[in-house]
Amino acid sequence: MRDAALARIRLRHLQCFLAVAQFGNLRRAAQALSITQPAVTKTVNELEALLAKPLFVRGRHGATLTAEGEAFMRHAGDSVNALGHAVDSVLREPDAAPLRIGVLPTVAPSFLPGVLHAFAARWPLVAVRVATGRNAQLIEQLRSRELDAVIGRLSDPELMAGLSFESLYTEPMVIVLRPGHALAVDGKAKTRSAKAAPALTAIGAYPLVLPITGTLIRQVADGFLSRHGISPQAGLVETLDTSLARSLVLQGDNLWFTPAGAVLPDLATGALLQLSVALTPEEPVGLILRTEPGASATVLTFVAAVRAQAAAGRTSPKRRFR
Repeated sequence: MRDAALARIRLRHLQCFLAVAQFGNLRRAAQALSITQPAVTKTVNELEALLAKPLFVRGRHGATLTAEGEAFMRHAGDSVNALGHAVDSVLREPDAAPLRIGVLPTVAPSFLPGVLHAFAARWPLVAVRVATGRNAQLIEQLRSRELDAVIGRLSDPELMAGLSFESLYTEPMVIVLRPGHALAVDGKAKTRSAKAAPALTAIGAYPLVLPITGTLIRQVADGFLSRHGISPQAGLVETLDTSLARSLVLQGDNLWFTPAGAVLPDLATGALLQLSVALTPEEPVGLILRTEPGASATVLTFVAAVRAQAAAGRTSPKRRFR
């Protein structure tokens, strides 16, 4: 049966399978592949018949992978990537075009290194250009084809037209401070139980470092300050530059409002402390791509590395912020 299936499986079977798995929807997969929905259904049915296993559960809300589908996906993507790699090795120019990705500056330090290491293992000679900036700016660069993929946040529907958003993880906003700060006791941030009220009322008395106006994470920070009646009384700095924000906190009494992923290493080592107050809601971080067929082998490799990194993060203690 194995040899018979291998002899009859075609690239179109794998492409349709991966598109349905990516979008979770037959109609959107058909649009991305520029074929009809019945053609996608027929091709997936053929693949399931060849494997004698169901790969998707179809329902009113889309198509979800079965256990067999999950197992098949782990290797189907690698197979397509390997074929793309083989073709590129013959057809591509000596200096392959670089992969161009955009990532939020608060996401880059903790999430991106693992992705780039995995990408380099498969494409050691391909340069990667990383752009950081505001979410709306990165999405616009993706739409105008200046970028190949973005790791960012879901934006307004009009900005997301022609794009897909695949949620990777959610993370809370946190308030961090340096050890020795007046709002820290014995090297630890004041806890919610005994000292939450004094800490909250005192926040406005210290200089604040906030995300820039107009960003989703700034809306979360502003919502927290408004709910608790806190107004900045000692000035504030607006920035998305994590290096600058970190330096301000370590060298002064600034309180930094930031997504937790930007400060995971510092929180783990104790270089920075987290003030024990909750900022809500948690904002999802996701992979944003153009909904069109013909993604290059390098982009497919990057997508696979992003998904693997997100899956590893969901099971890692470092992602358990609270």
